[in-house]
Parts: sequence; C-alpha cells; structure tokens
Amino acid sequence: MNFADRITRVPHPFEPERAAEALEPFGDFSPEVRELIGGAAGCSPYLNGLLSRDGAWLRGALDDPEAALKAELQAVAALPLADLSAGLRLAKRRIALLTGLADLGGVWSLEDVTRALSLLADAAVDVSLKRLVAAEIARGKLPGQGEDDADTAAGMVSIAMGKGGAFELNYSSDIDLICLFDETRFDPDDFHDARSAFVRVTRKMSAMLSDLTGDGYVFRTDLRLRPDPSVTPVCLSMEAAERYYESVGRTWERAAFIKARAASGDIESGEKFLKTLTPFVWRKHLDFVAIQDAHDMRLRIREHKGLGGKISLPGHNMKLGRGGIREIEFFAQTRQLIAGGRDASLRSRQTVPALAALAKAGWVPEDEAEVLTRHYRQHREVEHRLQMLRDAQTHDLPRSDEEFARLAAFMGVEDKALRADLHSRLEEVHALTEGFFAPSETEDSDAFGAEITERWLTYPALRSDRAVTIFERLKPQILKALGDAAKPQEALASFDEFLKGLPAGVQVFSLFEANPQLTKLIVDIAATAPALAQYLGRNSAVFDAVIGGDFFSDWPKEGVLRDLIKAAMASADDYEAKLDAARRWQKEWHFRIGVHHLRGLVDAEQAGRQYCDLASAVLSELYPVVVEHFATKHGDPPGRGAVVVGMGSLGAGRLHAASDLDLIVIYDGLDVENSDGKRPLATRPYYARLTQALVTAATAPMAEGRLYEVDMRLRPSGGQGPVATAFSGFEPYQLNEAWTWEHLALTRARVVAGDESLAADVDAVRLRVLQAKASGETVAADVGDMRRRIASAKPQQGPWDAKIGAGRLQDVELAGQLVALQSAATSRATMDQISDGVTSGALDAGQAASLSDAASLCWTVQAASQLLLGTGLDADKLGEGGCRFLARETGAGDLDALAALMDSTCTQAADVISELVGDEHGKR
Repeated sequence: MNFADRITRVPHPFEPERAAEALEPFGDFSPEVRELIGGAAGCSPYLNGLLSRDGAWLRGALDDPEAALKAELQAVAALPLADLSAGLRLAKRRIALLTGLADLGGVWSLEDVTRALSLLADAAVDVSLKRLVAAEIARGKLPGQGEDDADTAAGMVSIAMGKGGAFELNYSSDIDLICLFDETRFDPDDFHDARSAFVRVTRKMSAMLSDLTGDGYVFRTDLRLRPDPSVTPVCLSMEAAERYYESVGRTWERAAFIKARAASGDIESGEKFLKTLTPFVWRKHLDFVAIQDAHDMRLRIREHKGLGGKISLPGHNMKLGRGGIREIEFFAQTRQLIAGGRDASLRSRQTVPALAALAKAGWVPEDEAEVLTRHYRQHREVEHRLQMLRDAQTHDLPRSDEEFARLAAFMGVEDKALRADLHSRLEEVHALTEGFFAPSETEDSDAFGAEITERWLTYPALRSDRAVTIFERLKPQILKALGDAAKPQEALASFDEFLKGLPAGVQVFSLFEANPQLTKLIVDIAATAPALAQYLGRNSAVFDAVIGGDFFSDWPKEGVLRDLIKAAMASADDYEAKLDAARRWQKEWHFRIGVHHLRGLVDAEQAGRQYCDLASAVLSELYPVVVEHFATKHGDPPGRGAVVVGMGSLGAGRLHAASDLDLIVIYDGLDVENSDGKRPLATRPYYARLTQALVTAATAPMAEGRLYEVDMRLRPSGGQGPVATAFSGFEPYQLNEAWTWEHLALTRARVVAGDESLAADVDAVRLRVLQAKASGETVAADVGDMRRRIASAKPQQGPWDAKIGAGRLQDVELAGQLVALQSAATSRATMDQISDGVTSGALDAGQAASLSDAASLCWTVQAASQLLLGTGLDADKLGEGGCRFLARETGAGDLDALAALMDSTCTQAADVISELVGDEHGKR
C-alpha cells in the first residue's frame, strides 16, 4: 500500500495562501498527498520551511517511508567525523519532515512516530561517540585502546533516559543522557587519563548535537540526570555510578531508570551496568513509599513551574500541568515501582504497555487503564502538533485565540470542539491520578477513642514527621472503620496493639493510603483476631502478599509451595539472606492461611492441613540450604546423609496458627569415620552439629523474625538422647528399648526432608516396629497410665479447653495412636487412625463416631482460639468478633452453648477411650 492510500486524516490549512504556494512543486503528487502537504504547510511555518528545503528528497521518500527512514539511519551510521555536523543536521531535517507528514496523515501510529525520532537520536549519539572516541585513540589519549576499540567506543556508553529510553521521544524533544565508561577496560594507573578523554568526548558530542548552525540543530542534550550533576564530571565510570545509586539513590532516580536503555556506544557493557541496578530500581518488597515520593515530586514541579490551580486551557502545559502527560506517566511508573520488584511483567519502559500490564496484573482497573491510555495518546498528539508548528520545545497550549484556531486546524478539527475535548480529557486524567496520589480526607472524630489515640504519636511507627503526615490523612478513615465494628472499643484496643508493634510506619501507612481495602482488612482482623493483629504488627511486610494479585486464590497443588520457597531462597546472595528470604516467604503464606480461615474461605481442618503443608515445604527446602552452608566448612555429609522426621502434629499433617514443630533427625553414616571438608568432623558430631544448625536456621530471630519454634524431645531417649540419631541404632532401639509412648509417637512420624533412599528405609523401619509392637500386651494399660499422669500433671483449664481433659483433643489423639499401634496401621492423621481402628475391629462404628466428633469439634475450637488469641480460649479476651467467628465455625450459638456442646461430645469420647484402655473408673 502506497503512502497516499495509508492517509486517514489531514490538517486544515490555516493559511491557504501559504499552502497553495507550498504545493506548487508537488503538482504531480496524488490529491490525497497534496491535501496533506497543503494542510501541513498552511499551519506549520516549520514544516513549510522543510518542504521548500528538502522537498526534492521527499519525492522518493514517500514511495516507502519505512525504507526511507532506514536509509537515512544507515547514512548517519556511515558518516565520517569531518561530515558529522552537516550530515546529522541533514538527516534530522529529512526525518523530521517525513515523520511530521506520516504523523499528520495518520500513516504512522504514535509509537511509530516516537520510535523513528528515538532511533534518529540513538544513531546520532552512537556515530558521534564512536567517531570522537576514534579521534581520541588516534591521538593516544585512551591508553591501551586500538583502532578496533572504536567500534565499541572503547567501553563508553550513552544511557538513554526518559522518553528516549522508552522510544517515546516527542517531535522537538531534547534527549536525556547519562554517559558512562567501563573502567575495567583500563589499567588502574590509566584511569584518570581515560576519564579525561571520555569527558572531552561527551562535551564534544553534546555540542555537536545541540549547537544551532545554519543547518539547524540535531538534538538538545541534557546530561543532568547523572549522579550528583553539580559535582560529578559529564562522564563517569560505571563503578562510581553504581556506588552512588546503591548508597544514596533516590526514588525519583529509581523512577527515571524504569525507562533507562543502553542506546549508543558500548551497548553490551551498558546493559550489564543496568542489570546491576536491578535491586536499586526494583525492590523486593512492595514499595508504597514511592507513592508519597511521587506525590511530593508532583507538588514541587507544580510549585516551581507555577502550574497549580484549576485547569484553564490558554497556556496550559500539556506535559506538566494538571491532567497532563506527566500525571499519567507518574501514575504508571509509581505503580511499577511499587510492584515491579515482585512481578517482572510490570517493568515495561513504555507508558502504554505499562498501563496494560498493570491492568492485567490487577494493579489498575481495566477501565481506568483504557481511559488513561486513550488520553495519553491524544495528549501526545497534541504535544507533537504544538512542537511541529515552529519546532519549539514547548508543551503549552496557545494563549491567543488565533493560535488556538491554528492548532485546531492543524489537528483537523474545529476550534470549539478541540477546546471541549481537551478540557474534558485533562479533567478526567486529573481526577483519576489525583485520587491515587492524594486520596481525599474525611472529618476526624475527636470523641471516639481519644484516650487511646492520644498516645499513638509516642509509638515507633510515628516517630518521623513523614509517617505522621501520612497517618493523619489516614486516621479519619481508620477511626470511622473501627467505629463501625460490632464492638468499636474492642476493635480499637486491638488496632492499638497492632500499631504499637509496628517498628516503622511510612511504608505501611503509604500502603494503606494507596489501598483502602487494606484498612478494612486490618480493622476486620483487629475486631476479630487480636493475635493475628499482633502478628501483623511484628510482620507488616506480609501485607505485600495481600495485594500481590493471588492472595485469595485457591491453595496451590502439591509441590508448588516447595518450588516457590526454593526460588525465593535461590534469589538471595548469601546464607543469612536466604534464611531471611525463607522467613519473608513463610510469613506471607502463614498470614494468608489465617486470613482465609478468618474470612471463612477454609475451615479449621483445611487451615490445619495448609499450615502443615507450609511447614513441610519450608523444612524440605531449608534443610538442603543448611547442609550446603555447613558443608562449606566441614565437607559433605558422610555416608547417605540424614532425614528430618516430623513428629506429633507435623507428622500427622495438621498444625494450627501457633504450632511449634516436633522434629527428630536420623542419619546414616555408612561407617564413614569423618567428613572430608576443610575442618573435618567425626560422623556423630558432624550430624549433631548439622542438626543444631538446622534448628538454629529455623528458630533464630533475624531481621525478618523467626520461622518456627522447634521441639526435639520426641527423639529416642527423649531430651537426654543425642540430637541426631544413627539409623543403624534406630530400629534396635525402637524394638528393644523404646517406651510405649515412643511407639505411639512413631505412629505419626513422617519424613519431611532429606535423602530419599534413607527416607524410604526409615519408613520401612517404622512399619516393622509398628507390626512388631502391635501385639504388645501392655500397650492399653500403658496408655491408661499415661492418661492418668497427664490428667494429674495438666488438669483441664475451664469448659472451653479444647486440648487438655478427658475426651478432649490430646486424649482423642492418644486414642487414635493407640488403635493405630494395635492395628499396625500406617495412617498418621487422627481421623484416619480412627477409621483404621474400625477396619481392624479395634473400634465399632459408634465408638469411632464419638471419637471423630470430639476430635473435629476440639480441633475447630483449638484452631480458632490459636488464630484469634494465640492461646487457649479465654472468654474475657475473645470479644464480639471472636464469638461470632466461633459460632460460625462450631455451630454453637454462644459460648455457653459451646461449653455444653463440648462437655457432652467429649464425655462420650472419654467413655470410649476409658473402655479402650480398660479403665472403667475413668468413665464420666
């Protein structure tokens, strides 16, 4: 399709006489192209001048505008140093004329137009750098560099920033550049000579492109985005720049590097440099402080440029003014900074794709992204028309009626329609973006909670002026939400505990301000689950997960959790960083389970399995990391290695929100005497210290807190035995020395980490021991004795104690282990063990139903109380929200009804257990 057939719009000639004069050399052109040229010349003095100067070239260029652009760029790349100044200016005029007509005629899209201009900038800078560097090499000013090194500019690179980096240059844009050089290409003694040469090259390049000659200019260059431009040279070493960003880089510089691109010179080295800045630009945590920084930056720009006040079209700045281009760019870039560290799909340099990616990921409503995209495109076209008129670097709408009429004609629309359309678009952009950056404030309530709120300013989270400023904007919304809770004072007291536990506030408060739904979530938690609110105070980073996109999705399939934590730890650089990464990851998922349980998305049984899945995944992937680190000092594990065995509730596959982990470690040294590392250890102390390292890795309080509490008292010989058990002695001990309670514990044992072949052997030993002990004559009597000693040492704590007491959770679990042992059953979960008891004949259906009912009810109460309070059920601390949660979970109308239900259900279970152990006197 030729150029004429691709024309979809044309400007109206504002000065018909000038249009007619400009068309005289183009009488043989098609009517469509003539109309376009006449409209362009009749509106734009600049384009009219280009037509008169380079019209002859245009004849061939319009046959294939894309090929003409490519040819001009190739000609630029071939320019010798002596012809650079004139050759670059010729290319600029031609491409400006071609791009202007293709833009005005709708032949090229906005992206095509800005890309053509950006490619010209890249080519101009690239050829300038390479020719000027070659000259420095020829003069012997770049030590160690030869003629061939000029092809890579001897390690010098120009980083295109801003619109140039994103291929979004406007029609009369200047170009923002950061010039760097790779210092590793030079001997340290030659560093200063090399830097001096590159500084000369940068200055000459800038002057060559910027100076206005009889042939015009190429691009105005701006080098002020480099680190600390008031004191640094115009070209820095990459090492110095990296050091600056890592130590004192600011949010606005992070935002600038979203669009950064190695565009000219040694592009390969430039891209490597940009990759080193990834942790600086893209933070691992969701970074809501960026919102406040961007908001402050917008206000400073408005104040400096005098762009405040209501939108008035005459003289309005389409770039920096209210509702302008920069507002849309800030809107997208700030969201990118918030979430791009966790989601690489959001890291687009370009504004329109960035908005689309944010909408796809759920960070921006799709309709808002579509509106902002539409207005962004229109704003950019208006910006281009303003600049095409006289090749002026302006973004201001005309102030006079005559010039506004000229702009309307250039846009191909009526003056009145343009004004109405512009005003509407600016207002809509401003409304959407201002609501994001500066949410409206509501009236405070001085009366509600004054006694508590007065002390908030003394908390660590509010020790900075910035935190106080953000929180004061949030406070009315928070107090209103707390006041709407069923028991406002209870909710306020719980929120107070949350706030008191926050170590810092700016990040969390900024997050709340940007996501009002989180305010509602924390109020819901405060009103229902004080323990979860306190957990949040200590681990506020878990809020990242809530807004990460899939927080309320279904629980992942088996293996996914292990892959996720493995990836999280793999991304960390050293051992401690890996442990902290594991903590961050675990806490997000732990919080997610609690919220799902609180919201009724899962019940107590499902939550229990999920907590267990989480702990199993953590141990499965943490253990190899511990082994690898330990082996750097002491060598690889002797023999087959070891396995980590989950006991108790972990082995049974069900944990609650506050569970610790019962573990034992079994190793198989295969008669190897020592490890083979730099500091070798004998096999037994090797595995003892490795076990201690694992426990430390799980329990040590670090920057991100601790993972779990660990209990190893279920290992052979209990607390007196070695912390790691040799496989060779494990089976003999279980068969010949272990007590009945150890055999009962073995019914729930499950390998959660370590060598697969050893895991299979441990499982085989477990089965053989259970089979051998199934016919033990004293098993039931031993369990009866254990029940009596437990009852004596730990009496039931009130009517709602779900764990301790006859027929309560611990008692029923003991019964499940008893029938599993007697049946030599392999099941580990209590409900499965009860079911196996029916199969083996140890239980009848009625007995099984009584035990199952008690186990289910007590687990539900236990899981709920640990989630809500972090302790057993306490009616005085539960609150209205907690009572409602318990009623929903158990079906009991109130606490008295729950106590009665538990008493009747557990009495029946206790009677069954007494029969099983032959304790008729234990019946209730």
